[in-house]
Formats: sequence, structure tokens, C-alpha cells
Amino acid sequence: MTNNNTDTEQYTRKKQFFNQVITLFGRKPVLEVLQDPKLTVYRVHLSESNKPQGIISEILEIAKKREIEVLYHSKQALSRISKNAKQDQGVCIDILCPKHQSYEDFLASVSLSQSPDKTIRLIALDRITNPQNLGMIIRSVCAGKIDGLLLPSKGCATIDSLVVKASAGTLFKAPLLHCESLTGALHESKKQGATVYGLSSHATQSISDKQTDQFVIYVLGNETEGMSQEISTLCDKRISIPMNNGVESLNVAITASLLAFKEVLS
Repeated sequence: MTNNNTDTEQYTRKKQFFNQVITLFGRKPVLEVLQDPKLTVYRVHLSESNKPQGIISEILEIAKKREIEVLYHSKQALSRISKNAKQDQGVCIDILCPKHQSYEDFLASVSLSQSPDKTIRLIALDRITNPQNLGMIIRSVCAGKIDGLLLPSKGCATIDSLVVKASAGTLFKAPLLHCESLTGALHESKKQGATVYGLSSHATQSISDKQTDQFVIYVLGNETEGMSQEISTLCDKRISIPMNNGVESLNVAITASLLAFKEVLS
């Protein structure tokens, strides 16, 4: 007889574990990850069609030395893991990132009512599609005073080697909060008392003003279109960055840096 509670607990633990896993593909990116002893690798995935020579032989040698499990797959099965059959080159790697989690797990760990002096500051991304911008934002979040980056799986740039490069490796230690839909994540966060601030050039409140709300989420919109209408309607307040000399806006990654360090520097 199956114990439903045990099954649920096992599923929850498994889901939490894989929320901490980032999968990268491509022979050179995989080799570079394996060569970095500071990174914790869960598994290496190879296509059965790979010949054990060149970079593949180096990958196998380092994986053996580090006692990392190597799994072999058909091309079709590997493409389901990489989600990019055209560019995976028959190689994927799973990297464990302890500070990555689902936004549900993050919200479950938040108990603001029991900690009235505690403040939470998140940055949320609405359709940030440029990998370089995403990587730079992750770097700022990792370095600044931000508790998490709310990153939806739909609409934003895919985490790949370009994002890793732009983040200067901080992707693996930044506090990323994964969600499928930003709309749903903001709805749930607001139920827990979050105040959602949208960046807008028309807002009268400045980014330099201190936000007194206990739980704040700053939303950054698409590089060219800004926030979507759906996300904009969920914003409780608007803030702007004061501009001089007729400049209308800043790059979204620079804006993220200002948000990440605003309380440190104020």
C-alpha cells in the first residue's frame, strides 16, 4: 500500500532539488564548468553518438577524476534535456546552485508577521530577452542588497552560456527565484503582503526615495517595450529614475544595478 504523505514529501524534496539545478549545453561551456572546482556538478549528459576524442575525451577525463556521474542518451533524449538540439553538440551538464529555488519555496520561508523588523527586496523581470542584459542583472543582484531575482521561465531569455558569461559566473551563486508565470508569482506575493513597484519614466516618486514597505518587489520591463499591460496593472506604485540633459531612459541592466545598491548607498 502506498503512503501518500511519503510520496508527497519525496516529490517535494525532488522538486526543490531540481529547482537548484541549472543545465548548460555545448562542449566548450561544459568543459569550462568541469574545470572550475568551485562549481558543484550533479551530472554530465552525453549523446551516444559522440566519439571519445578531443573535447569529449577531456570532459570524460575530468568527470572521472571528479567522480561525476556521466549518463548517455540518444540524440532525441539529449535534446529534451538541453532543450536546444541545434546547439547542444551532444553534451549537457547539470550544475547545483544552492541559492536557486522556486518562488513558492521562498514565500513559504518568509514569515514577516513574526519578524516585524525584517525587510525583503526582490527584483522581478518582465520579458527581458537579451542574454547579456540578463547576465548583468544577475551579477548586480548577486553583488547588491537584493534578496532574490524573480525570473519567469516564460518570456525571458533562456539561461545559457551567454548569460553565464555576462554574469561573470555569478549566476551559480545568485539568489534566483524561479517561476513559470510572473503574473501568478506577483499575485501570490501580494497575498503575502508584497508591494509591487513598477519602473516608469512618468512616475513622480523617485528611485532615491526610501521605500518603507516591508516587502517590496521592483519590476523591470522589456528592453524596448517596458512592462506589459498585464504586469503594469499589478503594480501598486510607480517609481522613476531622475534624468538630466534630455535622456529618457537607461539600459535595464543599469537600472537593476541602481536598485540593487540603492539601500546600500543611501
